[in-house]
Amino acid sequence: MTPPGCCGCCSALRPRYKRLVDNIFPVNPEDGLVKSNMEKLTFYSLSSPDKLDRIGEYLYQKATKDINRKRYKLAEIAMEAMDLLLQACHAQTTLNLFVESFLRMVQKLLEDSNPNLKIMATNSFVKFANINEDTPSYHRRYDFFISKFSSMCHSEGSDLRDSLRLAGIKGLQGVIRKTVSDDLVENIWAAQHMEKIVPSLLFNMQFCVNVMFVKKNLLASGDLTPVEDATNVTPPALAEEVLRELVGRASFGHIRSVLKPLLTHLDRHELWVPNTFAIHTFRIVMISIQPQYSYTVVETLMQHLDSNFKSSPKTRTSLAVVLSKIIAIAAGESVGPSALDIINNLLTHLRTSVSTTSEITPEESQYQEALINALGEFANHHPDYQKIEIMLFIMNTVPDPSKKSKGDQMLQNILLKSLLKVGTQYSTVSFEKAFPASFLQPLLKMARAPHDPTRLIVMQIFQALLDRHQNDQVLSSVSVKQYPALSQEPPSRSDIIFTHKHGSHIMQALIDSMALSDRVDALSASYNTAALLIVEMSSSETVQEFLLFILGIQEVANTVETLGAVHKCNLHAISIALLVLISRVSGINNLLEYAQKIVDARREEATYFLPPLLESKKVATKSLNLSLPHLAIDKLALGECLQNAGMDAQRLNTGAPYTLNQTDNPGHRHSWVESVSSHLTQRNSSADLTVYNGDVDSVNSSPGVCKKILAPEFNFDAMKRALAEPTEAAKREQRERQMQIVRTFREGEFDDLVRRTEPKHDLIQNRLNELFNSLAVERQITQSDSKVAQLQGSNEKPIYETNFPELFYY
Repeated sequence: MTPPGCCGCCSALRPRYKRLVDNIFPVNPEDGLVKSNMEKLTFYSLSSPDKLDRIGEYLYQKATKDINRKRYKLAEIAMEAMDLLLQACHAQTTLNLFVESFLRMVQKLLEDSNPNLKIMATNSFVKFANINEDTPSYHRRYDFFISKFSSMCHSEGSDLRDSLRLAGIKGLQGVIRKTVSDDLVENIWAAQHMEKIVPSLLFNMQFCVNVMFVKKNLLASGDLTPVEDATNVTPPALAEEVLRELVGRASFGHIRSVLKPLLTHLDRHELWVPNTFAIHTFRIVMISIQPQYSYTVVETLMQHLDSNFKSSPKTRTSLAVVLSKIIAIAAGESVGPSALDIINNLLTHLRTSVSTTSEITPEESQYQEALINALGEFANHHPDYQKIEIMLFIMNTVPDPSKKSKGDQMLQNILLKSLLKVGTQYSTVSFEKAFPASFLQPLLKMARAPHDPTRLIVMQIFQALLDRHQNDQVLSSVSVKQYPALSQEPPSRSDIIFTHKHGSHIMQALIDSMALSDRVDALSASYNTAALLIVEMSSSETVQEFLLFILGIQEVANTVETLGAVHKCNLHAISIALLVLISRVSGINNLLEYAQKIVDARREEATYFLPPLLESKKVATKSLNLSLPHLAIDKLALGECLQNAGMDAQRLNTGAPYTLNQTDNPGHRHSWVESVSSHLTQRNSSADLTVYNGDVDSVNSSPGVCKKILAPEFNFDAMKRALAEPTEAAKREQRERQMQIVRTFREGEFDDLVRRTEPKHDLIQNRLNELFNSLAVERQITQSDSKVAQLQGSNEKPIYETNFPELFYY
């Protein structure tokens, strides 16, 4: 048996650091760490830093023995001592050697099944992770800690379940902080690490979303009070915080390392349907990520949508909805090619959806709507000039309207719906910018498409871009009412110029569209577009062309034999409704009175020529009498209304109403002040004579100006009368003079007409001869003798001695 004093003698021979370490342990483990002796050990460590690694190793050995013997209190004391030494000596250059023992101690505690030891070890590791080390560590590895902390995040079936999960999440946060800031340690962004960290965080966040909705329902029902809901930090909340930190620290090359396990987790656990958790997670990612990298998230999600093209429509729809929820956040950082790349990817998904399905099911339609909404959300967060580029880009991908296959028609509708979604987000200021020629021409071509739904969408696009004053709902139905809620302002000069350049093309396309179908919804859409065009562009310079447009609609109803009786009645109703509208917006009372007379007459004799539009299935065509010329809009009466209002009516009197065209040649612009001769060449000789006007050339050289006939006497009163509008007598006299000239050319003999013109030509020729002779005499006097000799020696005939041939003046 060993003598009692022998132990004391042996302890005196032991190294001092071991004696100091032994003294921190109490006789009774329940008493805890001996603070006074711990202070001595700390002072010794600071004064002798070279002993720090030995102290750490000795503490680890003692803790290992205590754990093996299930003396957990002593192991906890050893871990506490390690923490205190670490905090006190963290500035020492020899800390690296002590850290190795410290991490072995933490690992030993984590390997044990005691949950309290795991929680304590995790807290110690977190304290260590918050220390900034000046000395780099080349050989330190954290594989074990990542795996252990991740497994703790999935703890189940224990009273300390939430505590263990919290500890695991804190441990992962500590690993992230320790490794991200140190480039020399193991790469935390490696796939084998992210595949453990990200799913562990998502597992706890998933529980958070479920609990959140349960608590929301309980609060709504009154079963849970707000005081009861106020709790401390929970694993879901902490997991969300760590995910934000992880994503926020990721650089461009590491974003995909986080997103890949995230998408895999959502796929494996079927969390796309319903997509509440997916939307919640991706919003966290988009808000936390560095703004310049947000485009990568959208791109990755669209690639995942590509890989799921064979999945169920519900899954693809949920993916598209998630995309639509987050794409707006990335839009602000996407400019130029990246923005068009996203648009192109979305359009590719739409085309794939149409091409892979023979018939659009409700679920597939929801998927397409989700993609369109995503496209609209993305475009909505771009400036207007980029929206125009996006609309032009989409327009160039729409199949040609001449393709009449079912698949092409479906694709046309889907892509035009995408275009409409962008158009509704665009705020039109100038029509010239909203309708560039490269965008307007294919749009007008689509307005003549034979497919009714396609034309409806095109009209909606026009309405979205034309309606600057929110009049769309007011003008949605064909009517002859007063429109008290109509909002209007005069068009700018640029808008008037745009109307002069492209207004005729738009109105021609509208007439062609109206003639293609007798469906009420299609005709109402065309009317709505025409009404918005008139309201937005009506001015004294454009009113004549709009009246020709209205007359053109009426002429189509009267002359096109292929149209049905109900269709013709509806066109008559649209023409009178537009006439009433332009009368009100232009403020021309004479025109409004004339339109009201026609409306009253039609109410008495033919109500089917008035709004509302008729449906062909509900009306007996035999009861419709279309031969009522006295109820039609008269061109001459419109011209008189304008003249009585002090406005020019030259374009209206000489121009021809619009007719069916079915083509729109962008190379030839329809001039608003065309020469009358261009109209005359399109008619027979008898019609030409009826529109003869002696001021035609003058009018053409001065657009929009009607030349006045001056009085024979030139005094002040005569000049005033000339500037004023011609009286009825003067008008009558002018018409009689024109008719006399017409009769002369119609009924007169040809020889008589030749005799009338001969004196004029003889007079001109004689005058030219006199002029050339005088010039020749003057030149002969002033020229020198040498020049005269040279001229006489030449055989060439002087140009002024050449008489005009008869062909040039007869």
